[in-house]
Amino acid sequence: METENDKKNKENLTSGIDAIEEKEMQNEEVKEPTLEEKLEETQDKLLRALADSENQRRRSEKETKEAFEYGGFNFARETLSLIDNLQRAHQSIKGDEGLKDNKDLNKFLENIQLIENDLITIFEKNNIKKIDCLNKKFDPNNHQAMLEMEDDNVAPGTVLQEIQAGYFFKDRLLRPSFVAVAKKKEVKNEQNEQKKNNSTLEEK
Repeated sequence: METENDKKNKENLTSGIDAIEEKEMQNEEVKEPTLEEKLEETQDKLLRALADSENQRRRSEKETKEAFEYGGFNFARETLSLIDNLQRAHQSIKGDEGLKDNKDLNKFLENIQLIENDLITIFEKNNIKKIDCLNKKFDPNNHQAMLEMEDDNVAPGTVLQEIQAGYFFKDRLLRPSFVAVAKKKEVKNEQNEQKKNNSTLEEK
């Protein structure tokens, strides 16, 4: 007589054979790709490779163009210190009380101005242009506000003073203009307090 274990072993063996036969049937059902399918797959891979190559070529051309057009950007930014220092020296010498009586002062200042004008001309020839900001509306893309000044004669946000000039290199911002911007005059606390007192008296 078959024992319970024998029955279980037979069932496990039968299940294992069935699983193997089912797997073999599934493998038989997997069809080998046709020649047409293989050609389509190869063509798709080739098109992808060509597209990647074209994108790489375009990126390379763009980088080369930018390097050619804006290769002097950092050099241009460094040269701004030349004109900054020249202008500071001009203002410092002009305002020096000890030099006011010097007969050669005006001539010296004229020479400094000539050098400054030559630098500006060189800048413009090399596409370095000063930002025109005075009396313009504050533009956060091109201006950097350093302080606010009360002024009711112009609209709030108008540039009243140029603290340091800003420049473009071609169409790129080389350095923002440092500016003082207009704001509305604040009503004094005393006036506000007086108005409150007047209102209280009227209510009484």
